[in-house]
Amino acid sequence: MHDSTPAIKANKLPLLDNDVLRTFVTITECGSFTRAAGQIHRTPAALSMQIKRLEEMIGTAVFLRESRQIRLTSGGEMLLSYSRRLLQLNEEAVQQFLAPSVKGKISFGTTDDVGTRILPKVLAQFARSFPSVQVDVEVSSSRENLARIDSNELDMALVIIGNEGEEVRGAIVHSEPLVWAGCDGGIAAGKSPLPVAIAKQGCVWRRSALDSLEQAGKSYRVAYTCDHASAQEAAMLADLAIAPVPASLVRPPLKSLEKDGLPIIGKYQISLVRSCINPHTDALAQHIEDAFANLEK
Repeated sequence: MHDSTPAIKANKLPLLDNDVLRTFVTITECGSFTRAAGQIHRTPAALSMQIKRLEEMIGTAVFLRESRQIRLTSGGEMLLSYSRRLLQLNEEAVQQFLAPSVKGKISFGTTDDVGTRILPKVLAQFARSFPSVQVDVEVSSSRENLARIDSNELDMALVIIGNEGEEVRGAIVHSEPLVWAGCDGGIAAGKSPLPVAIAKQGCVWRRSALDSLEQAGKSYRVAYTCDHASAQEAAMLADLAIAPVPASLVRPPLKSLEKDGLPIIGKYQISLVRSCINPHTDALAQHIEDAFANLEK
């Protein structure tokens, strides 16, 4: 029996163009069509046309255009997340085929806080892009990492260099405030002397943090000495002590204590130091710099 039912054709969805997505992300990050045009060497009119075609393709506006600035619509915020993921996936796919010759081994040093919050994701992305490069990680203090760099035991390391204005080795990849933090609703911050959880002698945070208390006339006692960020966090969560913490790591149930009368400590910086320069350390350095740049957005 002949089936006269017509074949059902699946509707083909349009494909998002990476060049257009890159333009969209650049405009968002620059905050204006004019600044984005200067960055990617096109005219604002050309960028506007690209965005207009993009909006027509997905059926929704991505920007709210105001007198002196642009803002993302709810649809634009959703598209931004997809755009960054698609561009990253495209980069990984291209690198997989165009950079297969990048091989080798990297010995990498990092501090405890960076090693737990930034590095795992960076190394996972790097492994997908450069599967032939082996990375061996050592978590230690900044002082020990620098000593290993100087003795060529490490190829590269992330080290904390303390407050701005100090002598810098390597390239600064991150800078943010260091703040006193404690358990929200806890009583440790109200005790006198203040119970403090802090690293051992040699940590650049230790001197900066304790100096801030002394300059503010706050009496304190070192109640919890530890070299690991997780141990300091445990002391704060148990309301045994307060501790100096990067501002970006203060999340509930912890809180910043500056409004509770605790002094400002200042900024600290993270530097990427290398003892050797080659294609695979260059590639990892770029991944690390991108990760910190995204962290600051």
